[in-house]
Amino acid sequence: MKRICVDSSSPVRLDKYLMNQLPQLGLGRLNKALRENKIKLNGKKQPLSTRVQTGDEICLYIPDSWLEGPDSLRFVYRDEQVWLVNKPAGLPVDAPEGDSLLARARKAAEGTSAQPRLCHRLDTGTSGLVLLACTDRAETLLTDLIRRRELQKEYLCVTFGRPDPAAGVLGGYLSKDAQRGVVRIVPRPGPAAKSVETRYKTLAVSGRLALLQVQLITGRTHQIRAHMASIGCPILGDSKYGNNAANRELHFRYQALCAWRLYFPKLSQPELAGVSGQTFELPMPWYCGQVQRGELQ
Repeated sequence: MKRICVDSSSPVRLDKYLMNQLPQLGLGRLNKALRENKIKLNGKKQPLSTRVQTGDEICLYIPDSWLEGPDSLRFVYRDEQVWLVNKPAGLPVDAPEGDSLLARARKAAEGTSAQPRLCHRLDTGTSGLVLLACTDRAETLLTDLIRRRELQKEYLCVTFGRPDPAAGVLGGYLSKDAQRGVVRIVPRPGPAAKSVETRYKTLAVSGRLALLQVQLITGRTHQIRAHMASIGCPILGDSKYGNNAANRELHFRYQALCAWRLYFPKLSQPELAGVSGQTFELPMPWYCGQVQRGELQ
């Protein structure tokens, strides 16, 4: 969320004030944000023609990517060995051509000795923390941490439906259908079904929706999305496993799922000294606050 305290010598239209303050938004995005209930003036939705004055407060619940350049890379941490970046929803981590997180990272590394490569992946529609190694040695160490499940990942998500019980651990086996590009949770192991475990806790509820904190015990393809859908609580905005009517009604193009927090254990290797024992956490996405306040339901 971006909060703006109005400072104007005379009353001015809301859209004009915002265009002056944030010209990178554009009128098209402002209208889209208003339709999707992402602009609040003094806590209420108001038309863009409303006049604002000094002392008014504008809250924008918009993706950070709307305020950035097309090739920007949002660093959370970086040194010569490790980069941790915040990926916006809608940006692929890698792609054969065109824009991607890896392409932006390689551009950011131009003129340096860094050779960024992905240590893990996020779905295109998922936002949040992505870990990159900048040397061969760092890649080996970081991928080993992930393989041994020593790197703890926590997510925030909004589900369409409230889990019952409000907190728990989901198990079972994840079966992958590579031909269709989907997975499903099944009760028994098999040649294409691997064990999965997901821990969740409900942080808030609002009408039909629930805000959850989720910890990955295993890390399989589409694990959180498939697990939540399997209990009748698909992630809002998920077009593959979710409720598309609700997604359209609430104007969610991408899943309300964010890789929110990353815990590093104590590490002895000098290459990882900068992240040893550290916890990295992002601000909550805009939709989390709206669920907590009952503005999205």
